[in-house]
Amino acid sequence: QLQVVESGGGLVQPGGSLRLSCAASGFTLESYEIGWFRQAPGKEREGVSCISRSGDYTNYADSVKGRFAISRDNAKNTVYLQMNSLKPEDTAIYYCAAYRKLTGLCVIVLGLRDYDYWGQGTQVTVSS
Repeated sequence: QLQVVESGGGLVQPGGSLRLSCAASGFTLESYEIGWFRQAPGKEREGVSCISRSGDYTNYADSVKGRFAISRDNAKNTVYLQMNSLKPEDTAIYYCAAYRKLTGLCVIVLGLRDYDYWGQGTQVTVSS
């Protein structure tokens, strides 16, 4: 079954860290641009970060710049989102999405990509 699966979410105190993983099953993630998105209760889904197929280009939402870092490990067929200095407002379900077409860039604005795969999401809760 072709899919991406997120993992690594959980409950963390403010100021803490988590590393989310986006793993591909049935295909090679190296050939895909990857985006991370999140959706908090009662809010629309929003872009968090993305990484191009080559890994040379990354982008971040202003709200997470300097705190989150995206990377990819092609040998493990996985993309990571390292989240540091977490805040209560980071609480959300985090999703990864894979886009196959080669552009050399990546985007975090929903609606600009017709993603080939979406994961089921992983819950991140930041609370004391």
